[in-house]
Amino acid sequence: MLFALCQSAEAQQPKKALYRIGVLWAGAASDGSTRREALRQGLRDLGYIEEKNIAFEYRYAEGKANRLPTLAAELVRLEVDVIVTTPIATRPAKEATNTIPIVSPQLGDPVGSGLVASLARPGGNITGLSQFSPELAGKRLELLKEVVPKINRVAYLRHVDSPEDALKGLQAAAPALGMQIQILAVRSPNDFDSVFEAVLRERVNALIIANNPIINTHYKRIIDFAAKNRLPAIYPVSEFVDAGGLMFYGVNFLDLWHRAAIYVDKILKGTKPADLPVQQPTKFEFIINLKAAKQISLTIPPNVLVRADKVIK
Repeated sequence: MLFALCQSAEAQQPKKALYRIGVLWAGAASDGSTRREALRQGLRDLGYIEEKNIAFEYRYAEGKANRLPTLAAELVRLEVDVIVTTPIATRPAKEATNTIPIVSPQLGDPVGSGLVASLARPGGNITGLSQFSPELAGKRLELLKEVVPKINRVAYLRHVDSPEDALKGLQAAAPALGMQIQILAVRSPNDFDSVFEAVLRERVNALIIANNPIINTHYKRIIDFAAKNRLPAIYPVSEFVDAGGLMFYGVNFLDLWHRAAIYVDKILKGTKPADLPVQQPTKFEFIINLKAAKQISLTIPPNVLVRADKVIK
């Protein structure tokens, strides 16, 4: 009987007093604070209290992708219990460790990129939620056309390493809408001025912005350029619109980061990431900033305005 009791005691894993969560962020500390807060709130909802039973270790690459491997290695040396990553930071985290669980609330195409074996059974040490919705690019183009029917040439501002799915979606949707896509790519912050010159030189009449840490870090420059040149633009993350951009349509990132807390909780309680299916996005948002519309003398059609989930006045 005593032997059985000893065995039972050994089988129960002791609960840690303080769990440490590493957050590997590709952008700047000033970017995406609402998403990080959604993760913290999700964990609070599950009973975690910062500095009492959970602590965060943040590492910011400031939009410099070459810094991510070093920052990932730092988190591994700290022996954090889980690493939470932004999209471009997931692979460097995976290359830094195959034992520490990794949760990404914004996986792109995780199977196509080789990060997981399948959505149902990821395998390895990565799981999370996918933001992969190739149809979004075409929908953004449609919304621009509805807002400004006369546009026929749209500049697509992307990073040279951005996934090709959005570009292919735009190129597939453009002919039916009578539109041409001008692809303009940046490699570093130093490229923005030349890209802006190309936008003016090519006489494009609207902008679509790709989701990328370098681009997102310099959101203010892009918003100011669009406003100064009276160019309607649709953005990849809601923070652009909160900061004065015209429109956002896409996955509700706050929902993804809030839901990621459930995965972190399950992993801390012993579930292996290999056994946690990658979830697809379920909530999408359409946000319009009427202040930005007024600034470029644009009237949003009522039939478009009524479909917005949020209107900034």
